[in-house]
Amino acid sequence: MNNTPKYLNVKEEIELFLDLRKRVTTRIKAIPEKRENYIKIKAIILPLVYFGCYFTALLNTARPWLYIGLYMLMGVTLVLIYLNLVHESAHDNIYKTKRYNRWVLGIFNWVGANSYMWHARHILSHHSYPNVDGWDTDVEQSGPIQIFPNVSPTGIRRYQHRFFIFIYPFYLFNWMLIRDFRDFFGKHRVIRKVTGVPPMKEKVKMIAFKLIYLFYQVAIPVLFFKAAPALAFGAWFLQVLVASVFALFVLLPLHPLPDNEFPVPDKLNQLPFSWMRHQLEVTNDLTHNNWFIRHILGNFNFHVAHHLFPTYSYVYYNEITDEIQKFAKEHGLPYKRFSLFGALGKHYQLLRMNAKGIPLHHVMEGLDS
Repeated sequence: MNNTPKYLNVKEEIELFLDLRKRVTTRIKAIPEKRENYIKIKAIILPLVYFGCYFTALLNTARPWLYIGLYMLMGVTLVLIYLNLVHESAHDNIYKTKRYNRWVLGIFNWVGANSYMWHARHILSHHSYPNVDGWDTDVEQSGPIQIFPNVSPTGIRRYQHRFFIFIYPFYLFNWMLIRDFRDFFGKHRVIRKVTGVPPMKEKVKMIAFKLIYLFYQVAIPVLFFKAAPALAFGAWFLQVLVASVFALFVLLPLHPLPDNEFPVPDKLNQLPFSWMRHQLEVTNDLTHNNWFIRHILGNFNFHVAHHLFPTYSYVYYNEITDEIQKFAKEHGLPYKRFSLFGALGKHYQLLRMNAKGIPLHHVMEGLDS
């Protein structure tokens, strides 16, 4: 669209990124093993674990604690499916054939989300304009929590730093049962700027899959396996609650921090940074790097690499991040990396700053002093 924000055209930084891309390409080509095969195995195992837990739970409705435990394990597996499969398939990083990647992306429809709308949010909105108010759906100003800084807080948002801990655990409930509907049918939602009006068939699919999801998650155990209604609903509720908390530990530490920029386009929709500089300014990594994070959590700790090189699978982020770090130090470019709990603490600082209406640069000065 013609009125979309434009990145600053800085010839020197464009050339720098071409140099970095060359270094990364050379580094990846030197790796002998085909690591993508590892994700293809996960594309079979993780859905089997999720639905295996579900069918095992159906056979154990007479053992409530086992039933509940299996549903909670489904919540953990749901986030692992997102990190390892859905996210990668959206970037066509699992299979060479786009159709196969769309099949994997379609798993999202069966676990309560919507593949069409999430793909649009993530690719067309978030990756195109990360941390840009009015264009990145991840910082869209709606509901009781204000993420974007430098805006005067109103109403309940003035107290968000006090009650957010009671709101955040319902993150996926909002996503599954409210946000998808608002993005499909709301005329003034941010996503409409990049997608236009969603096709009718996608609206029908969204509603149909939501009903199928709730039917097999809650109704089938009651109607066909003699589960008490309270048990069926409670186990599903705990599943989504566990998934919400787990997902937020992954999502919150990577963008919405006071150390990251929230660039504002000028009257001509010109952003203040080049594309490369923008990704470095709005994104940070996490210091934690171990086998569990790399192989189970999909290398979510190396988020700068993902934004600079989204067409590379996360299985290469360790090497790509090494190149980025060396390159940033060599050319005096920003590169930020925090511990997981340090980053979560910084997110709280951002919420508190926004609640009090403190401009971002004041917080930065305070952090630096």
